[in-house]
Amino acid sequence: IIFEGEKFTFGQLNEQSNRLAHVLTKLGIKKGDIVSILQVNCNQYLEAYFAAAKLGVIFAPLNFRAKDEELTYMLNNCEAKILFVGERYLEMVQTMRPNLPKVEHYISIDKKVDGMLYYEDLLAKASPEDVFTEIDDNDVAMLMYTAGTTGRPKGVPLTHNSFVTYMLSNVSPVDPEIEEINLLTVPLYHVAGVQAVLAATYGGRTLAMMRQFEVKEWMKTVEKTKANRAMLVPTMLKRVIDDPEFSKHDLSSLKVITYGAASMPFEVIKKAIEVFPKVMFINAFGQTETASTITTLGPEDHVISGTEEQKQKKLKRLQCSIGRPMDDVQIKIADEHGKEVPLGEVGEIIAKGPRVMSGYWKDPEKTAKALTKDGWLHTGDKGYVDEEGYIYLAGRGDDMIIRGGENISPEEVENVLYSNPKVEEAAVVAIPSVEWGQEPKAVVVLKKGQKATPEELMEFCRQKLSSFKRPRYVCFVNELPRTSTGKILKRVLREQHGKADNA
Repeated sequence: IIFEGEKFTFGQLNEQSNRLAHVLTKLGIKKGDIVSILQVNCNQYLEAYFAAAKLGVIFAPLNFRAKDEELTYMLNNCEAKILFVGERYLEMVQTMRPNLPKVEHYISIDKKVDGMLYYEDLLAKASPEDVFTEIDDNDVAMLMYTAGTTGRPKGVPLTHNSFVTYMLSNVSPVDPEIEEINLLTVPLYHVAGVQAVLAATYGGRTLAMMRQFEVKEWMKTVEKTKANRAMLVPTMLKRVIDDPEFSKHDLSSLKVITYGAASMPFEVIKKAIEVFPKVMFINAFGQTETASTITTLGPEDHVISGTEEQKQKKLKRLQCSIGRPMDDVQIKIADEHGKEVPLGEVGEIIAKGPRVMSGYWKDPEKTAKALTKDGWLHTGDKGYVDEEGYIYLAGRGDDMIIRGGENISPEEVENVLYSNPKVEEAAVVAIPSVEWGQEPKAVVVLKKGQKATPEELMEFCRQKLSSFKRPRYVCFVNELPRTSTGKILKRVLREQHGKADNA
């Protein structure tokens, strides 16, 4: 592990995790209890996860961008007994303490604090001997809270088997002849971050970690560590390739860039392929509820070659497809009754397999809505499948715009807007219409120094889309509201701009 100039071997990680496991045991933590952490990426984060796993303790990482009210809810919901706290969150946690009756011990990770245990002092006195616990494959390993774009965050319990199944099916085991370096910038409270750590550990890859993503620091880290693999959400990738200093850095060590967690604008991936001609791109689509990736659009799908017909097919896939299902999951496109729809027809993407959660934490009502009796998970995403098994997104179930009985995919309109040279970012939402039921409205961020009118962008879309699909309203903002992983908060946009006007 490489972190902020320091290097830690897997042997040292194991020893530190053993020490922490002994500490937790002395503090009265036992199998099935929950420990939580509020911190950005760091080596202690990994030690805490593996220590918990060794004891059969459930690890609950918290979104460090969450507000104190949300964090209080999550900690009380999961009844965490221990909370590891990073330095920048100490003050906030101190104010939350009176409202956290179940937390028995607070452990400060970075420095000594009155009223808290200190991480380094605890480990210094602990034994490095291995810890052994009887753990079943179906015991819960992690409790991960979703971003909560609608309502309260939902706790997703993921078993040891969820992670094991993914690793054994999709990651090559250690090969002493192969050296690879993974660059991790995705936060470790996100399932993609956790899977990257486990893939690196199981695959024997060096893991270069950043506390948080910062574009210039990311490029410097690639250059310094000679990283071979990286995982980026679309907004991160866009910032990298658009940065004025992009060409000044040697990023030639990169061989694979995986992207996902949010919709990828076509213009962004198209430019990325051009500026990274030797990089293999992988579009990974999944959810916390599925323990990460369930479909992939592979490197071969990012190479636009062949006959004109083949090129057009690949371009369409690059714009709209999330690829084909992975081997360890079943996926089908279903109607509202769960029945599979014909090829090319839009329905909901539902998934099933050993990685899929068995239900939300302490929430039977939401569980019943999310899972069928025979274990199929409602992803909430609309899509369709082609004759070669490629799945295409057609919007979120709650984001789909229905105008006069015609379905409009927000992603399709957004991709057109992104192709306008004046547009930096765009999101399309439904607004109520007396005549049509719903109308599409575009919320747009213009590039620096650019000016445009709503009429200009509506006409631009009219020329490229069926007339019913073009936005009827356009408003301009300085930035779009997003979750920590880059997903646009459509709920917030609807609240702020849900009126039939250009404001």
